[in-house]
Amino acid sequence: QNPVCSKMKIFSLAVALFVASQASVGNAWSAKSGLFPRRVASSSMARFSIRAAASASAATPEGDSSKQQTPLEAKKEERRKQIKKEGGRFAFNTKYGALNPFAIYYGLTAIALGIPWFLALTICQVLYTVSGNRIDKYRRLPVFFSQIWGTFLMKLTRCTPELINYDVLARFYGRKQAAMFVANHNSWMDIPFVGYTIGWRNYKLISKAELGKVPILGKAIKEGGHVMVDRTNRRSQLKTLKDGIQWIKDGVHLCTFPEGTRTRTGRLLPFKNGAFKMAYKAGAPIVPLSIIGSGKAMPSNWMFPRYPTHGCQVVIHEPIESEGKTEDELAEEVRAAIISGLPEDQRPLPEKPKKKSAPPVPAPVEPSPSPAPQE
Repeated sequence: QNPVCSKMKIFSLAVALFVASQASVGNAWSAKSGLFPRRVASSSMARFSIRAAASASAATPEGDSSKQQTPLEAKKEERRKQIKKEGGRFAFNTKYGALNPFAIYYGLTAIALGIPWFLALTICQVLYTVSGNRIDKYRRLPVFFSQIWGTFLMKLTRCTPELINYDVLARFYGRKQAAMFVANHNSWMDIPFVGYTIGWRNYKLISKAELGKVPILGKAIKEGGHVMVDRTNRRSQLKTLKDGIQWIKDGVHLCTFPEGTRTRTGRLLPFKNGAFKMAYKAGAPIVPLSIIGSGKAMPSNWMFPRYPTHGCQVVIHEPIESEGKTEDELAEEVRAAIISGLPEDQRPLPEKPKKKSAPPVPAPVEPSPSPAPQE
């Protein structure tokens, strides 16, 4: 506690006690002198003592509890100011994430376009069930309808990224070869950005099993034959590896985010082990993609983008062949390519050199006792 405030409290209580103790003396004197009635003197002294104690207590900063904030209230206030700073004066927070007028417009547009998207996916589901999966073996139709939804959404909300070095991708498509597209992960916008980059071709995302529970998106992942992995289930991981290799052999592109989750700081995270195992096992090339600015347009604490993604870019790098390399060498080369296309504020911080531990001090060797002289 503040020592000044404590002293003021002690002083105020002392004054109140002194005034109360003098009330009896004042009552006796006033009654003897006849100047004031006993009741008037007593009530006057009592009111004065209460007023003195109240004023002294109010003078201390700790007496005003209305100005105090709990840690939770202080955190909420700080969060509210941060949202206003990020999204403007009309931004506000919800339990699902922050919103502002543009974010609301983006969300309503996504939902409106999602209704025909959902109907198209339902038709695909019925078609596959009736035909026993004999029609559209490579699940091209759901990917096509998803591409329509993403393209219209980005055009109507002005969230189309700029593609850098697209001629590299155009030359690669001339090889008629399937590849694995690997990108850094900043926000939910990365998924439509990667789809826009690959274009109107059949591809499968390697996604977490939890995404299958998201409305409409989960249906698109399941009906589109995308590869879902359950990290807690070893059998699911083996099936994912097998399915991914088979898709590449069938000429279908794969897409993955090797960090495994969205970065909260904007900087590239370490890659998960085994992120390139499918391409390595299948001998397929890897196309690195550097996504710039999506985390600023839609931070992790926002429900939808807070403004149009002007300035967001996708840098396409030269394909990296997996043949003749170990899996670790392949991962290091892909990571270096992605970092080379990122701005400074998205690159990982340099690792601090590890302190070398001092070598252990050898224990002193006691001299062996000299042999006794023989007689």
